[in-house]
Order: sequence, then structure tokens, then C-alpha cells
Amino acid sequence: MGFKWNPFSKSKEPKEPLPLEQYEAADQKKLFGMVSKQEAKLLAIAGTGFLLDSYDLFIINLVTPIISYLYWGGLEGHEDYPSGIRGLVNAGTNIGNILGQLLFGFLGDFFGRQFVYGKEMMVVIIATILLISLPDRLPTPLDKSMWLFTFRVVLGIGIGGDYPMSASITSEQSLVHRRGALLAWIFSNQGWGTLIGCIATLVILACYRTSLEVHNNYHKLDGVWRIQFGIALLPAFLVLIPRMRMKESKQFKDSKNVHAVSEEESNSQMDDLKKNPEKLTPTELAQPEDAAKPTEKRSGSVQVEPRDNSSMTSKEPPSDKTEQQDQEQIKTGSTFIAYFSEWRHLRLLLGAAISWFLLDIAFYGVNLNQSVILNEMGFNSGKNQYRKLQKNAIGNLIIAIAGYVPGYWVSVFLIERMGRKWIQIQGFAICSLLFAVLAGKWHTISTAGRFVCIALAQFFFNFGPNTTSFVYPAEVFPSRVRAFSHGICAACGKAGAILSGLLFNKLTEVIGFDRVLWIFFACMILGIIFSLLLPETAGRDADLIDRLEIAALQEGKHSIIDRSEKWAWWKHGI
Repeated sequence: MGFKWNPFSKSKEPKEPLPLEQYEAADQKKLFGMVSKQEAKLLAIAGTGFLLDSYDLFIINLVTPIISYLYWGGLEGHEDYPSGIRGLVNAGTNIGNILGQLLFGFLGDFFGRQFVYGKEMMVVIIATILLISLPDRLPTPLDKSMWLFTFRVVLGIGIGGDYPMSASITSEQSLVHRRGALLAWIFSNQGWGTLIGCIATLVILACYRTSLEVHNNYHKLDGVWRIQFGIALLPAFLVLIPRMRMKESKQFKDSKNVHAVSEEESNSQMDDLKKNPEKLTPTELAQPEDAAKPTEKRSGSVQVEPRDNSSMTSKEPPSDKTEQQDQEQIKTGSTFIAYFSEWRHLRLLLGAAISWFLLDIAFYGVNLNQSVILNEMGFNSGKNQYRKLQKNAIGNLIIAIAGYVPGYWVSVFLIERMGRKWIQIQGFAICSLLFAVLAGKWHTISTAGRFVCIALAQFFFNFGPNTTSFVYPAEVFPSRVRAFSHGICAACGKAGAILSGLLFNKLTEVIGFDRVLWIFFACMILGIIFSLLLPETAGRDADLIDRLEIAALQEGKHSIIDRSEKWAWWKHGI
């Protein structure tokens, strides 16, 4: 068996009867032969939000040189932006991200997606307005920087809330054989957000060219950075109302009632799986406890249609026996703490969360400080400050076009063919190689060589763990704990981003940029190790697995994983 194409990820179109909600989605005509109307609507609402998130997260990379020049002595000829303050402002949004991801993830599971979705965009709008309202009367550069830091934290809370909510909603409203591609598609809007940030900066600078370059009036830069931040209000207002009107998915409703499944229905499915093992495909066997065909994607719930319709019985009033069973099932996993008290579930959370943490140390270390890196590469030179800012934006634009955006879209088209696990591990591996080359040869490699390595690293970040670390938590956990679990994993990622944002500049001054790259190399190697804890999730239905685990526990079984099968360590995780 080779790993060029992952045999466990191949899934076919649904053939068996589906609930009405999924049937309507599957039966819709594809726009341009790619997505249905329902999928297009979902991609527009959630995807535009991620474009905005990326724009807000990474525009600071292009604003930082302006803030440094405008408020920290550049106008007087003695520019001195302290690395600690710069790192704090750069990390502000990521600090807010952690709060938003945990808060909105918990609320999304507790109150439901419909109640919470859209509230995060309100926070983004309010924070952006306050951010660009920085008063000129604040006396010191430190005061101005603290204003920016404070409202970038608030902005980050809104952006952070979008991660678990959009991921959960997309996962629960997608057909299983298209789920990974749709999640990757939505996340790929981060690439467009970064690209738009570069283009917007070049256009805004061009509009101010006469004032800045001809008249040397660099006080006008005060308007440049406010417009850079303010542009984000447009997509925020566009998606606010559609998000507020988003309906609750049936998958989430059913998953919340997983403990109410009758013993007869659970036993019927388990017996059917035992009697017909030959019907299971490699995709179905590729996951822990995943024993149903990926084509049996229900309305996204644990209420799965059995193959033998005769086993379906009409619902009857619950008896004392079923109430007792419900209580037992609640103990076995219907609460978040109980669910993750079992190692088989906790290892998935650890694998997803720590992989994301290690990734973001390097990913944000590069992206939040790309202007610093370009300066280290000698790419930010110019005859005046206008030319330096312009060249910095062009450098970021080239890297975005050459590596950042293409990496996302290669993931979109290959994630269902190659599988999540292979893409994540090969991304970590290739990025580790690139960081090793840069760290070992930083002082001897040419500027062009450095530039190519950084662009390639951006490509394999996104055709790699930056995409799959977002996809994994949306697929590997059942709906009833999905949003909070995704929030925890994303928050761990942002903790890595904060660590990198706060320490990158200081470490660069103390130990040198090349040694910082060795730290990134180590993070990539550790990322490979923790990724091995995760299963391949292509074709995996976490809600069905959740139900079958409960049924197995009722029969006194701890697990239904067959560890003796070939490649079990890859398919199920170590």
C-alpha cells in the first residue's frame, strides 16, 4: 500500500435512502458543476467571515511599519518601536482569539448554533469601529499602542468565535463525502483575506502617493492605517444578517439527544454490522469505531437509518427501564467532561490541540513578522519611507500569491483524495526541512533563495497542517461536543501564536534569527509525532461512532476498534 493517494479517504455518492434534509442537499443541481445552491450559500456566509478574520489578523503585519514610523519617532528621524510593545500589539488579536474560541465554542454547544451565530460578528464590528477611532489627543506612543492592543483583543474575541461556530455549522450541514473539501474551502478564504490586505495596502498607498512622496507629508500615514483596518467593516456588515438568520442543523439537535436512543435501535445496528462485515469498505474501517458506510450520512445526526427498515419501531413513551438506560448513557459520555474522561477521546483532543499549538508557533511567527523577515532578507530597502512601505507590501503580496493562496486551494482539491492525516504530516515534514535549510544557511543563502524557501514554507503550511488542523476538530468529535472541542483546539493554536508573537522579536535580538528558525524546525518535528495520535477522518461520521460506542458500552465492550487489522496505527491513530 502506498500513501500517494490515501485509499481510506475515497468515498462514493450516497446510494441508500437519506433523511429529507440530506436528500434535498444531495439532489440539488451543482452551480458550475462544483457546489449546490445550499453549499454555495454556506460557503458565502461562513467563507466571507473567514476572509474577514484573516484580513483582520494579518493586516497588522502591514500596519506595524506605519505605526512604528508614525508614533515611535520615525517622523523625527530616530525610529524606536520597542520589540516588547510591538510583540504585544501584534499578539493582541490572538489573545482575544483564545477568549472568543473558548467562550463561543461553549455557548455554541450549550445554547445551540442558531442562538450564537452572528453574535461574534457584532463584536468584530464594534471592535473595528473603536480601533480606528484612536484619539489623536493621547499624549504618548505607549498610550496609542495600548489603545490598539486593547481593541485588537476585543476584535480577536469576535474573530475567535467564528472558528468553532463556522466549523461546526459547516461540518453539520455538509454531506460526509464533501465535508472535508467544504471545510477546507471555507478556511481557504484566509488566503484571500491576506491577499486582499496586500492589494488594499498598495492601493491606499497609491492614493496617498502625492502627499507622502511628493510633499513629504508623512503625517498622512495616520489616515492610511485607519483605512487599512476600516475596510474590514464592509464584509462584516454583509454577513451579519445572514448569520443571524441561520437555522439550527438537525444533526446538532439529534446529537444532543444521543442518550435518548432506544436500546432496540442501537442493538439492531450493531447486529447488522456483525452480520454484514463484508459490506464495509476500507473507508468505513479507517476510523475508530466507525462501522457504517460513509454513504449513510444522515441528516448529520446519530439517528442513523438502519439498513433493515423492519428493525425500526415506533416511538413509545419511555419506561422506567429506558429512563435508567438514559441515565447510564449520560454517564458514559453525554457531558463534555465525561466524554473526554476516556483516553480514546482525550487522545484525539490532545492530538488535534497540540498539533495546532506547535503549528501556530511557526506559522504566526512567520506571518505576523513577515515584514521583519523581509527586512532581514534585505527586501525592505527604499529611498524614502513611502518606497519602503510599498516594497514591504509588494513582498508580502508576492509571498501570498506564490505560496499562501495556492497552498489552500491544493488542499481543497486533494483533501478528499489524499486524506487529512497524510496532508498534515507531509506538510509538517516539508516545512521542517525548509526551516532547517534556512536556519543552517541563513547567512550564506542568497536573498532569492531565502524568499523561495519562505514562499514554499507558506505553501506547505496551507497545503498541510494549517488547513487540516482546522478540519480535524470539526470532523473527529460528535456534534454535541464539537463546537467547544474545536474552540479548545483553536485556542491552543492561538496560545502558540501568542507565544510566538510575544517572543519572536525578543528572541531574534537575543539569539539571532537563524536560531529562531531552529525552534520552528523543532515544532514541526513534534507536530509530526502528535499528528500520529489522530485517525484519518475522511468518510468518518463522528456522530455515528458516538452512538455505536454507547451501544458497545451497553453490551459491556470498551471499544470496537480492531487493532489487529493492517495499518491500524495509521487509520485509528497510535
